Amino acid sequence: MALKATVYKAALQIADMDRGLYADHALTLALQPSETAERLMARVLAFAMQVPSDDHGGALVAAKGLVEPDEPDWWQLDLTGQLMHWIEVGQPDDRHLARACGRARRVTLYGYASSTAVWWTAIQGKLSRLSNLAVWQIPADQSQALAAMAARSMQLQFTVQDGSVWVGNGQESVEVQPLFLKVPTR
Repeated sequence: MALKATVYKAALQIADMDRGLYADHALTLALQPSETAERLMARVLAFAMQVPSDDHGGALVAAKGLVEPDEPDWWQLDLTGQLMHWIEVGQPDDRHLARACGRARRVTLYGYASSTAVWWTAIQGKLSRLSNLAVWQIPADQSQALAAMAARSMQLQFTVQDGSVWVGNGQESVEVQPLFLKVPTR
C-alpha cells in the first residue's frame, strides 16, 4: 500500500520591501513521503520570494513537482494559459532545466541542500546558454533552520529587504540570505 502525503497549511504574511509587495497568502501543501521538511520549507520560501504583486499576469499556483516530472513546484500561467514562470526547488539535471526554459518565459531554481555547491560546479557550464534561467542557493544551515520551523499548521511572516529574508513564526525567526548563482540575461 502506498504512503499518502501529509497536508500542511501555511498562512503567510509577506512584506517585501525590495519589490514593494505586501500581501497575505494561504497555502495548502502536500508533503510527499519522499520529501523532507527542508524541501517543503524551501518550496514555501520560493513562493514567498516569487509571488507576483497582483494576479493580472496570472496567479502563482502549486504544480505537481515531485509527483509529475514534467511539472515544477510552482508555476504562473497568464490569463491565456501561457506558462510565464516555472519555479523549481532542488537539484534537477541540465536537460530538465533546458526543457523548462523552452516552455516558460522565466525559470527560477532554488537549491537548498548542503550538496548544492558541488551540484552547481558540475552543471553550471551546461546552463550558461539558458538566458531565462535564474539560480539561487539557500545556504544549508539556513534551510535546515527553516525546516525546524515546519509544522502542520504554520503562521509565517516573511520580511524581505536588501536581498535578505527574515522568516518568523511568533516564537523564533531565521534570517535567510539566498545567494544568486546565475542571473538571467534577458
